Amino acid sequence: MKAIMGKKLGMTQIFAEDGRLVPVTVIEAGPMIVTQIKTKENDGYEAVQCGFGEIKEKNVNKPLKGHFKKAGIGSKRTLREFKVSNIADFKLAQEINVDVFSAGDKVDAVATSKGKGFQGPIKRHGQSRGPETHGSHYHRGPGSMGMCSDPSRVFKGKKLAGHMGFERVTIKNLEVVLVDKENNLVLVKGSVPGPKKGLVVLKESYK
Repeated sequence: MKAIMGKKLGMTQIFAEDGRLVPVTVIEAGPMIVTQIKTKENDGYEAVQCGFGEIKEKNVNKPLKGHFKKAGIGSKRTLREFKVSNIADFKLAQEINVDVFSAGDKVDAVATSKGKGFQGPIKRHGQSRGPETHGSHYHRGPGSMGMCSDPSRVFKGKKLAGHMGFERVTIKNLEVVLVDKENNLVLVKGSVPGPKKGLVVLKESYK
């Protein structure tokens, strides 16, 4: 398994060895701790559960306190599962650091996109607006619904106004430009979904 959880710090730019200016996203990745090892005998599948981020113990509920105590670690803010090919390579309370990746690796970044709230069809779906001339009373509406007595309804899936953003988004095949082991930083070429301080999961790309 080559994966790690991190916190998005923002974007900057660095110079490559050939002088090109490369835009990068800075992610504070790891360390994450193995909190549970799931086996086929007990759970029906093989996976490794990991925890990331610190949280005060008073803010953790009773079941999770027992879960962390069983693993022999302190409280963690976020838990995620990762499929692994060989669970024998992992043990409880094992620390996984940013050095699982190196410069030149291809990764998939999984995060929750920025929430935009309730937005109209122009911003949400990129639809065209109505005429801006005098006398036109229709500028940024959703357009004709196109329904008469038959079928007397609006079909499901029609692109209308509604909640925009705050969705799980995966950006594939991003290049790791730099790994700073001392400061637990990963610099990934291009942009990564989500706001600053948002959770990002970096996984080895399979495409």
